[in-house]
Amino acid sequence: MDGRQDPVWLQEIKTESAFDGHRPPEPALLDDCVHCGFCLPTCPSYQVWGQEPDSPRGRIVLMNEAVRPGSEMSAEMAGHFDRCLGCMACVTACPSGVRYDRLIEATRPQVERNYRRSTRERLLRRVLFALFTHPGRMRAGVPMMAVLHAVGGRSLLRRTGILDRLPTVRALVSLAPRPPLKAAVSRLPEFTPAKGPRRARVGLLQGCVQRVLFSEVNVATLGVLSAEGCDVVAPRQPRCCGALMLHSGEEPGGLALAKQTIEAFEDCDVVVSNAAGCGSALKDYGHLLADDPGWAERAARFSAKTRDVTEFLVELGPSAKRNPVSLRVAYHDACHLAHAQQIRRQPRELLAGIPGIELVEPNGWEICCGSAGLYNLLQVEAAEELGRQKAERLIATGAEAIAAANPGCTLQIAAHLEALGHPLPIFHPVELLSRSIKPAL
Repeated sequence: MDGRQDPVWLQEIKTESAFDGHRPPEPALLDDCVHCGFCLPTCPSYQVWGQEPDSPRGRIVLMNEAVRPGSEMSAEMAGHFDRCLGCMACVTACPSGVRYDRLIEATRPQVERNYRRSTRERLLRRVLFALFTHPGRMRAGVPMMAVLHAVGGRSLLRRTGILDRLPTVRALVSLAPRPPLKAAVSRLPEFTPAKGPRRARVGLLQGCVQRVLFSEVNVATLGVLSAEGCDVVAPRQPRCCGALMLHSGEEPGGLALAKQTIEAFEDCDVVVSNAAGCGSALKDYGHLLADDPGWAERAARFSAKTRDVTEFLVELGPSAKRNPVSLRVAYHDACHLAHAQQIRRQPRELLAGIPGIELVEPNGWEICCGSAGLYNLLQVEAAEELGRQKAERLIATGAEAIAAANPGCTLQIAAHLEALGHPLPIFHPVELLSRSIKPAL
């Protein structure tokens, strides 16, 4: 013990309130909200439900209630927190600088510790985490996804009507991509040397979903980084960075994976992520582990050297020659890139640097597509509505293709484009850059 005493508000939380005393939302951050309402037009859950408790300022009211002595974590309160996508569009929109990201990040673990979910909910979450944070298990499902598409399984299942009774299964079936069979066995080399003079030693996070369902994105990322003069280290472990768990309030499992990730990349100059949700979590390790004496300093150093791949490539500057790619492309802002990381300029700059690319912008760029980690499997109806709206806005641009920098967004948008009868190819920006500099690879 160091003899320090917790502030009065934290002592009260420890004894009797809906939230416990382990890293609850800070009153000073809660007090920053002046309830002006600028967040409302950008909040996807408020757009879907139209209720004040499903808006950022409404949830802040609930958080204030939850930290008060005598409050209880009711099913209604937990439900309003669960409906938040964590897109952080409100952070971008807020004129008062309210750190809603910090507030919801502190609230989700409180819900998981202090609210008893139904047996069905607990089982569903357990199954989803057991699948999507384990690349080996996802690889085993690649042949099944291939068969599903080959035999028209999705249409057959829809015609039976069974999917109407099982929303999560319906979402899984509609989101299932068609990865090449080689995704079940392909592996990235753990070290790839720079082409030409070495400019940096870069650690590439392979991710869990990315490395299996979108292995071609990792291949393109590795190739581009090497062509731009980077030694690339791509360790197979850890299996997951913990982002899915951390964004869902599963703090113990998420932090354990965070520590493994930090250890894996400590000898790299820069750590690069090509998945917006992962990058957001990596940059937050320093905050999440700030009160852990054994990890605080290491986590802070790690977060400080983490970059999204588009951010890093713009900072590094081009060296490989760009060749023309004639394509009209609509850029989709992934929420954890545009809002959580405040990265909007860099992907556009990277794409604009490719000769022949015509970049077009959809209306309502700031509204989430409904993917949001596991949201489209846990809040299916709301996610379907948001996915439909996003797909319609992208179609309205008249684009020939879409650029998106997050695997969850790609799955969600592709499913809803197909449902609308307007499928379009979706590329990660680095895939288009790889196509442009291919002769150098």
